[in-house]
Amino acid sequence: MRTPLSDLFGLDAPVVLAPMAGVAGGALAAAVSRAGGLGLVGGGYGDADWLDAQMALADAPVGIGFITWALNADTLAQSLAHGPRALMLSFGDPMPFAPAIRDAGVPLICQVQTVAHAARALDAGAAALVAQGGEAGGHGASRGTFSLVAEIVDLAAGRVPVVAAGGIADGRGLAAALMLGASGAMLGSRFWAAREALVADGLVDAALSATGDATVKGALPDAARGLAWPDGYAIRTLSTAFTDRWDGRADLLRGDDAARADWARAMADGDAARATPVVGEAVGLIHARLPAARIMGDLVSQARGCLARGAGLLSHEGADAAAC
Repeated sequence: MRTPLSDLFGLDAPVVLAPMAGVAGGALAAAVSRAGGLGLVGGGYGDADWLDAQMALADAPVGIGFITWALNADTLAQSLAHGPRALMLSFGDPMPFAPAIRDAGVPLICQVQTVAHAARALDAGAAALVAQGGEAGGHGASRGTFSLVAEIVDLAAGRVPVVAAGGIADGRGLAAALMLGASGAMLGSRFWAAREALVADGLVDAALSATGDATVKGALPDAARGLAWPDGYAIRTLSTAFTDRWDGRADLLRGDDAARADWARAMADGDAARATPVVGEAVGLIHARLPAARIMGDLVSQARGCLARGAGLLSHEGADAAAC
């Protein structure tokens, strides 16, 4: 499946692994890369020791992604020393870090949630944009994927590839992204449930039995971790007994050390009721914990089938080519 994204990174499939903090380690990122996609290690909040350990596990070329507002120059320099395939920045102004990334000869990918974010990323010299809709798991903003992707595709006007993210978990979503004018799709939740992901089995089991109706957005996991995220972003997770208990009481949770410690143990142990599995609305499309290579193969096969069926819907007579 050849697209501008595929050409930029030499991919067999225009699929990007979301660099999920603490989840997308070296083994998962490498598995996605070996299967023809772009694997990104989740550098998250900039734990340099964790990142070094995970990059050592990557036996294929991979990139790295960071939460921009938590990144500093030293951690960026350390990550660039690994020679990543790409460096992705999300949730913050990429401009302060763009020169160092450019000077290292590493392509900069910027994940954006608004048209204004996308314009800023283009000014910073981004080689690709990820348009993230609010359906996504983890942190995000409020725009829906479909309209946001199309609008940013128009803004980019072919200058850089645009990747669709948010609510995409199978080949139907990948095909839809391509029809919107995107050059590929970035998947988080589907790979969150991959065998190589650093997620406790109990959390994945809870997600496999859930539908997209079972997710909520808020600040509770951030409160449990003592993180102060910038305004405009909330984190989507499964709705659980924990979110029910603390709904509307994030400030109280921040001051309850015992509750926060219990949440951390539950996340590590896989006790989903006392935790917050971090998945998006596409969770209802995920039905098994599979190896990343199998997920990649299924994605491409299904997307090819969807695109072929879509082409078959057009008759040779009266088809309006300008409508697409």
